[in-house]
Amino acid sequence: MKIQRISGIQKKYLLNTVLLLALALLLSSVGVWLYVRKNMSNVVLDKYEFMTEKMGIALDRLYEKSEEVTAECITDKNVQKSLQTEELEIGEKNALSKYFAYIDLDYVTEYCYVDNKENVYTKSYSAISYKDFKKSGIEKKLSSNYAKTRWFFQEDTLFHTGKEELFIGRNVRSMEYVHDPGMLFFKMDEKYLESIVEEQKEIEDIVVGVVDDKGSLCMQYAPESFVLNEKDKEKITGLFKHKGEGMILERERLHSGMLQAYRQQESGFTIFTLVPNAVLNQGTTEIILVLLTIYLVVILIAMEISFYISKVFTKPILMLSKEMEQFEGNDFSHTVKIQTNTELDKIGNSYNEMLHNIENLLSEIKKQEKELRTSELNMLINQIKPHFLYNTLDTIYMLARINGEKTTMKMIQSLSTYLRLSLSKGKDIVTVGDELENVQSYMEILQIRNSGLFIYEIDCLVKKNERWILKLILQPLVENAIKYGFADMEEGGIIRIEVKEISGRLTFTVYNNGTPMDSAMADRINSLSDLPIVELKKVFPDKKHGYGVVNIITRLRLKYGDEVRFYYESGLCGTKCIVQLPESGKENDEI
Repeated sequence: MKIQRISGIQKKYLLNTVLLLALALLLSSVGVWLYVRKNMSNVVLDKYEFMTEKMGIALDRLYEKSEEVTAECITDKNVQKSLQTEELEIGEKNALSKYFAYIDLDYVTEYCYVDNKENVYTKSYSAISYKDFKKSGIEKKLSSNYAKTRWFFQEDTLFHTGKEELFIGRNVRSMEYVHDPGMLFFKMDEKYLESIVEEQKEIEDIVVGVVDDKGSLCMQYAPESFVLNEKDKEKITGLFKHKGEGMILERERLHSGMLQAYRQQESGFTIFTLVPNAVLNQGTTEIILVLLTIYLVVILIAMEISFYISKVFTKPILMLSKEMEQFEGNDFSHTVKIQTNTELDKIGNSYNEMLHNIENLLSEIKKQEKELRTSELNMLINQIKPHFLYNTLDTIYMLARINGEKTTMKMIQSLSTYLRLSLSKGKDIVTVGDELENVQSYMEILQIRNSGLFIYEIDCLVKKNERWILKLILQPLVENAIKYGFADMEEGGIIRIEVKEISGRLTFTVYNNGTPMDSAMADRINSLSDLPIVELKKVFPDKKHGYGVVNIITRLRLKYGDEVRFYYESGLCGTKCIVQLPESGKENDEI
């Protein structure tokens, strides 16, 4: 197959076919890979979660054993005798020093018992004085611990190794008399904690470690090729902050892999396993390679089939293309004749009709160009910026001020404020303060037009400059109240606007003491909240009644969804309209 024999339409057809097929195969491979990876990861994590729990239980047993052994040491008669007022004899002291060397606790490298008379009992070669003991500061570890066995990990300043070591300590109290307690400390070999993982064969591929109750890393096993980054290390050492006991962390994604952790409640120590990404993804690479091989074969077969099909279908198209190339755009009588008994015949006929239509359209376009210029001129005239109107109103205001026409001044000022807030620089969302100022300006204008007809009150119980609302909601409600509520009144009208928060919803109430709304009309409007938006206009098709309310509800529903509550309450004393909205949020939260 030579490329130069392939037509342009064939190239595009083949290219698009290959791209579409490749995209489909790529998406399917990604889907298969994600599914396989997820399931394989779950299997792997289930296995290591079980292993983590087993090691955690082993950690529980170690603590229970240390608690049991230290309890046995406390009940020893010589230990109890050492807490009494009288000093032990030299033979008893030597026996007591040797006693701790034979306790039933593995991996004890050093021990130190200090009674309440400043006597220190250790291995014979340790030779630690009470002064050395106090200087080490190790006694502070038991200051807040009454009787429980305490595990802690710190630098060995007692036996002067200078290494970070694990210590087991406990206060030793008299069981018969009230005396100051003694203190017992065992320094443990690193194999003590390592014994937790000895039976787990899977640890060669993962990271296993123990963190103490202060966030120090007591022990860690990791594959030789694995490097733990600082961010993940901080996450691991921060495990001591977690509350609870047992499996406190089952599957938390880190950069290096998946973290699991088990907390030993009494000691506060936490054993963790970090399953690296390489272990989680093990086996998925081979699956992807097999899929890619299959997909490559499918693409090659599809290309061969597509080439054959495209050759069959593009031959008459090439014939049509050659005829159309001879058309230079001047001679509209140059038509084509195709007889293939296929849909291409219709294309040829359509081309002939198109030539005729183009000829007719050319004359029409010339006519429309003139009309277009006129339309553009009108658009430019209509693009007068709002500040021209404001400047004009300011000029009229100044003239009224010069002439001392205070009513005219007030009306112009209210109109200017109303227009400024209504336009609001093209924004749909305004502050509650701006919305209230807008409706106040509107009411002041109507008060001038209808002197003595009504008074108004505005009570805002929210931070009006920090809450946002869809603009021009209150003005139509006030307009309806004046138009219908005060239709039979000449004076004494009251409009009261309240803004407050009820059950986390921003609530607007517009009350008028005029003629109460007909209950049938109130029910009809209240039913709008249960209708789909597209059905709202059908309730008031004549646009004479309820059109403004439908407009408000439609805008609110488009903005806030079905969480909007809009309803009327009609009584003997007047009519109340309630609008409840979720908090608008941001200034740029446009529809």
